[in-house]
Amino acid sequence: MASMPAGRTPRPEGSADRYRSPGQWPRNTLDDLLRAWSLRYGPRTALVHGDTRTTYARLNRRVDRVAAGFRLRGLRPGQHVVVQLPNVPEFVVTVFALMRAGAVPVFCPLPHPAPEVSRLVRVTEAVGYVGPSTYQGFDHTAMAADIAARTPLLRRVFTFEVPGEASPYGGFSTDPSGCHYFPLGSLDSPPGPALAQSADQVAFLLPSGGAAEGPEPVPRTHDDYARRVRAAAELVSLTGNDVYLAALPAGSDLAFGCPGIVGALSVGGTVVLAESPDPAACLALTEREGVTLTSLAPADAQHWLEVLPTVRADLSSLRLVQLTHSAPPAHPTLTERLASALACQVQQVFQRPGGLLTTD
Repeated sequence: MASMPAGRTPRPEGSADRYRSPGQWPRNTLDDLLRAWSLRYGPRTALVHGDTRTTYARLNRRVDRVAAGFRLRGLRPGQHVVVQLPNVPEFVVTVFALMRAGAVPVFCPLPHPAPEVSRLVRVTEAVGYVGPSTYQGFDHTAMAADIAARTPLLRRVFTFEVPGEASPYGGFSTDPSGCHYFPLGSLDSPPGPALAQSADQVAFLLPSGGAAEGPEPVPRTHDDYARRVRAAAELVSLTGNDVYLAALPAGSDLAFGCPGIVGALSVGGTVVLAESPDPAACLALTEREGVTLTSLAPADAQHWLEVLPTVRADLSSLRLVQLTHSAPPAHPTLTERLASALACQVQQVFQRPGGLLTTD
């Protein structure tokens, strides 16, 4: 198994046979699965963000070209890259493109402050960082530059610019520490031959919130995670008619694959990307896009309940809301209130980045 972080123990030799032999684990990497989905569902809408709609075919083509761009700019198989992006199509493209290039994305949701980002970079020995130039008043490029000055391995920063906005950093540049800066949108190169990869390699790292020092990176392999996504999709009877609203950070485990974004893509469904769980915006998106399921943290669910009486939106398409909690106890009163107010099923989900996933 490649790309295991320092201090982590690889899966014992032969222990995966009990999953592979009966076909529980697929033998394809997640980015290979995306190729298959693009062939199967090509013209369907895969991603929605604002007025932008991306088909499966276009998504896969973009992943191909961005992966080639990452390789052209020096990323090598097995290297770690911290990804800290909002819920935008570029998040999905970047994660799959890094996997297709053989690199390992390290998920880092935007709420994580600079010290935690710095620690993730250091612990994973990340050579790259992908994030917004600036976002909601915070200068992510300056943060990355500060981390790069103190972390010799971090030498590539890819900045996401909101369409229509120019970077205050002027695009391509190199700072005094030798770190190179590239606009994320510049990664557009003709794809070369597909990279041979194994499904038992680490696909990405998920940050856990259990350590007092900060987030601990948890490795997830392609085969293990694909199986977990499939099981989660089956559990909620996910089909190509479903529309998943990603209201939680796309880099969180629940929004990414429980069944989340990857689960919706695996069945030909549509993913609607909301940049925040703001109730008014999310409820409006639910009506406009015919959202059928979403995932919320308890605090977000409480905000939805407070705003619901003042928002006029047709929510009849909504059939399931997943309410996440990382530790018992559950929230039976909140669950009942939410189910009654939205007239849909509410499923409590207890999950850990290390793999545990249970529902009520």
